[in-house]
Amino acid sequence: MSTNDGRAARRIRLGMVGGGDGSFIGAAHRIAARLDDQFELVAGALSSTAERAHASAARLHIAPERSYADYTAMAQAEARREDGIDAVAIVTPNHLHVPVARAFVEQGIHVICDKPLATSLVEAQALAQSVRERGLLFLLTHTYAGYPMVRQAREMVAAGELGELRIVQVEYAQDWLGEPVEHQGNKQAEWRADPSRAGPAGALGDIGTHAYQLARYVSGLNVQELSAELTSFVPGRTLDDHVQTMLRFDGGARGMLWASQVASGACNALRLRVYGTRASLHFDQEQPEFLNFAPLGGPVRQLRRGMAPQIAANRIPAGHPEGYFEAFAELYRDFARAWRGEASTNMPGLLDGLDGMAFIEAVLNSHQQNARWVRLER
Repeated sequence: MSTNDGRAARRIRLGMVGGGDGSFIGAAHRIAARLDDQFELVAGALSSTAERAHASAARLHIAPERSYADYTAMAQAEARREDGIDAVAIVTPNHLHVPVARAFVEQGIHVICDKPLATSLVEAQALAQSVRERGLLFLLTHTYAGYPMVRQAREMVAAGELGELRIVQVEYAQDWLGEPVEHQGNKQAEWRADPSRAGPAGALGDIGTHAYQLARYVSGLNVQELSAELTSFVPGRTLDDHVQTMLRFDGGARGMLWASQVASGACNALRLRVYGTRASLHFDQEQPEFLNFAPLGGPVRQLRRGMAPQIAANRIPAGHPEGYFEAFAELYRDFARAWRGEASTNMPGLLDGLDGMAFIEAVLNSHQQNARWVRLER
């Protein structure tokens, strides 16, 4: 693992596991890593198939000797190199997140991992312990935490501008799994519908965890109890494609979360509403330039990115829209700051991952007991 010496003078050397040809999320990570010119992709095990891994690496200008057919071999080889990778980005199906992360953590290499953290809370906790023992950085890429207006909302809540929080409502609606596309050659749907690769949660793990993290990230509240129901609307589908949950937060606040991948006509409709005793906030991911602030008894104000007070995450002037890739890049910039020894308090990491797994297991537990109220076991 690299030391602090010379960190300010060079790019962070990045490796990637997964994310070969045809991978949407792999491409998203690579774009995000390049956007601020803080990273250089130098190594990869881009596919479980050796031929495809090497072909993908060649197209990404990775040197042949740093293209690997096996992630364990990659971790060991890169740890031995003088110019070995500083961090690895894990962009595989869910069941590989922990074994891949463990292989690199054992070699002292920092980790950037797609969510969810694991397929069970127990394995997530074991991984977290290993990361902490070695003092490594761990970024969990909850993309929406990188939006400037989400960070604006987080600061306003923390500053008390909403007063005491009462209600937190979050929803995430898509329609791309409205038909059994996992049986029609859609590889992204195929692994997400397979419990052996996705884990025990379908829409719950895929987008429900994003909604949950966003609600906690902005509100600063922890969920103590929940009552949940999972549904698989598409015949023959093993995992859930729809989840609805009632939430009891610490401090007495209440809320609801629903996430669906069978909501016809919905594209990527992630929306958050937070209500306090003095005011409320409303954020819509499909309109990420704006944040609505509504004080009690007063007119609604629409805050615009580039004109609102926070906006440390801005890259371009107001009126030039920023979106998904820029938000993703903000997480990579958070990681780069932390790697260079600077403060990086907004970066989602192990605590988000552990709490996300606690949320998944509580939802599954509640659903199995006919939506009985259950506590989150952290």
